[in-house]
Amino acid sequence: MDKSLIRPIRVLIAKVGLDGHDRGAKVIATSLRDAGMEVIYTGLRQTPEMVVNAALQEDVDAIGISILSGAHMTVFPKLIDIMKQKNLTNVLITGGGIIPQGDIEKLKAIGVGELFSPGTAMATIADYIQSWVTEHRNF
Repeated sequence: MDKSLIRPIRVLIAKVGLDGHDRGAKVIATSLRDAGMEVIYTGLRQTPEMVVNAALQEDVDAIGISILSGAHMTVFPKLIDIMKQKNLTNVLITGGGIIPQGDIEKLKAIGVGELFSPGTAMATIADYIQSWVTEHRNF
């Protein structure tokens, strides 16, 4: 199949829980859009169930979670569980925020992709998503 006929990468960006700081999520969403991806931003105060349901409805290739609240060890495992329940196993779950390195390793061990800290170059994030989707998307 001619890959040029395939739709652009679709990414859902979400803020889960009570974390009300969304500037970083908006910057990431704009940067990914500028990199040629279709971006769906769900806004603040989403539940893991809302995020996974939106990902299913929007037929996304990746979910990006911005988290600054310290709830990453609750949010990401819950997202992974719901994704498995809904057979959403071909979608990248990635994110960023304030996450200690030890927790990053634990989250990666359960299936979370790369997690990016503040200050990461936008091109690094876009390149990672592009590479992951290119490798895992069923053409």
